[in-house]
Amino acid sequence: MKILVINCGSSSIKYQLFNMEDELVMVSGLAERIGEPQGKLTHNKFPDTEDELTIVKKEPIPDHKSGMNTIVSLLTDKEYGVIEDTSEILAVGHRVVHGGERFHEPALISDEVIRAIEETIPLAPLHNPANLTGIRVAQTLLPQAQQVAVFDTAFHQTMAPHVFHYSLPYEYYEKLGVRRYGFHGTSHRYVAKEAARLMGRPLDELNLMTIHLGSGASTCAIENGKSVDTSMGMTPVAGIIMGTRSGNIDPGIIIYLAKSKDMTIEELDHVLTHESGLKGICGLNDMRDIHKKATEGDKRAQLALDMFVYRIKKYIGNYSAILGHLDGLVFTAGIGEHDIEIRERCCEKLERLGIVLDPEKNKQEHEGPLQINKPESSVEIFVIPTNEELEIAQQTRELLESKGFK
Repeated sequence: MKILVINCGSSSIKYQLFNMEDELVMVSGLAERIGEPQGKLTHNKFPDTEDELTIVKKEPIPDHKSGMNTIVSLLTDKEYGVIEDTSEILAVGHRVVHGGERFHEPALISDEVIRAIEETIPLAPLHNPANLTGIRVAQTLLPQAQQVAVFDTAFHQTMAPHVFHYSLPYEYYEKLGVRRYGFHGTSHRYVAKEAARLMGRPLDELNLMTIHLGSGASTCAIENGKSVDTSMGMTPVAGIIMGTRSGNIDPGIIIYLAKSKDMTIEELDHVLTHESGLKGICGLNDMRDIHKKATEGDKRAQLALDMFVYRIKKYIGNYSAILGHLDGLVFTAGIGEHDIEIRERCCEKLERLGIVLDPEKNKQEHEGPLQINKPESSVEIFVIPTNEELEIAQQTRELLESKGFK
């Protein structure tokens, strides 16, 4: 079974082709700067193997259909391709950021599913239109393949009403869908499954906290394998501090800024999404640059680090209380997987919660999963590289097999 995974952004297309018999990545690639005067497509055949072969094409990519046409032609290319004909692709798994309340699981794409995704565009105006573009182009170019939508929000649809409701007039929920949805669901689900495998226990018997730390960042409380709380909310701006996103703030600040600086809704949105977070505090949003500045004595860089760690530790405490006990704590994504200092500081003084990090294990170089707790720690602590594309492929396969496709 070969499954093509597509993650379509407003000006980019990320893709991977999997052979699901062994979950091997046959091809990975990225088309970017779509619609700009000069586009770029990077295509990797058998990535991270001895047989890896890469081609970089720098040429205009006028639209997503053009980009997908090039991708499909490369998949069947005699030198850079890995299949003889597109009929070998059984399915295309599409990342869809927002599924609203309707989608708890992946869905075979139909006209009805497309309409439902269109209805959630007001909740994800930057992402869902691009995701829909990818779906429509793939339907045209790969008509024989099953098209499957995998939703970032689906994993969190197990949250209870008292968790996902906001304390606002109830009609806003009924009429406008104002509630907490959560995001990064494919990442949280993937690393939770990996943690359970590493612990040698069924996921549905475990209480876990997963911490996804990249330019976007979120936490998730998982009880008996199900998401019961997450830090992001109705939008991906909420929760812990991120690279350029504010995370949780007093909502009264928005009113104050609007009045005192005569800011429009659009200006406020830009500030909260693109000018806040780590960048807002110290002018930098790459954690490596922030560490360097802090080491040089930059006080605002140090403040940004302190704030970042503090907010994460608050969630560890909150989720420990909500879950009653933790069996495992998982760090993932760019910062979570590679930042030794952030992981160590996040676990400091948490011994009474059963969290005892081993500083030496935490410093070990690793490509795959790494366990970093001391033997006396009642909570197993892991660093697990996330793989959202593989999770989308796995969920696509599971859905197809449940429908009788092989």
